[in-house]
Amino acid sequence: MDGIIIQQDVVYKTEKGTPVTDSLKVAQVFGKQHKNIMQAIRNILGSAENSAHRRWFAESSYCDAQGKSRPMFIMNRDGFSLLAMGLTGAKAMQFKVAFIEQFNAMEKVVRQVTQPTAPAIPQSFAEALRLAAAQAEQIERQQKQIEADAPRVLFSQAVETAKQSVLIGELAKIICQNGVQTGEKRLFQWMRDNGYLCQYGERYNQPTQKAMEMGLFEIKKTTIQKPNGDTLISNTTKVTGKGQVYFVNKFLHNHQKNLQP
Repeated sequence: MDGIIIQQDVVYKTEKGTPVTDSLKVAQVFGKQHKNIMQAIRNILGSAENSAHRRWFAESSYCDAQGKSRPMFIMNRDGFSLLAMGLTGAKAMQFKVAFIEQFNAMEKVVRQVTQPTAPAIPQSFAEALRLAAAQAEQIERQQKQIEADAPRVLFSQAVETAKQSVLIGELAKIICQNGVQTGEKRLFQWMRDNGYLCQYGERYNQPTQKAMEMGLFEIKKTTIQKPNGDTLISNTTKVTGKGQVYFVNKFLHNHQKNLQP
């Protein structure tokens, strides 16, 4: 058979090593509309008298190009073989053989890596399909979380590449710009209450040792020459790029949980 008929890996394995494919890949290879493949599978599940075939398919989902969740079916070799009976076309037989060869190759890989004392293949295929479906749902949830965090991630990357530190009052403005309302005085108080700035004594409003070790702040020393000749050293607390990322993300995280700092 011509090896270029299927130019992608259409068979993959579940977490426990069971080879499977899915309706999306079948539709792509056979040149069919995915909705028609989905309907064909639903017809199989709804018409056969023997319920054993239900163990060969598991409904899951994927994200399309627009990031929307769409349904699909995951199936094992038996499920694909049953579905493939109704698939026709100029090269349908070659495509079917190519799928089976990939199932064979994946099963060979699984056998090679499976330890005798800890078999990778689950006791039932239904269990493997449930795991695969759960993985697909987890990937979808992660993708949605990535999209939800995108503005915050972009902000963090921009700040991390900046060399310039800012005053705490300027940090308050940045936090406000990211959707969490706070002011300079409130931010100073929050930092003192949460152990980032000292609360008493000569080091009042200066970073705690822990905050300095975390790289959240730096101290800018300014020399002031008085008219009488005395010299004063002024210490100004500034928030580093790393600190800006840390505090903005912390406020956003608290805000998402409806916990106002």
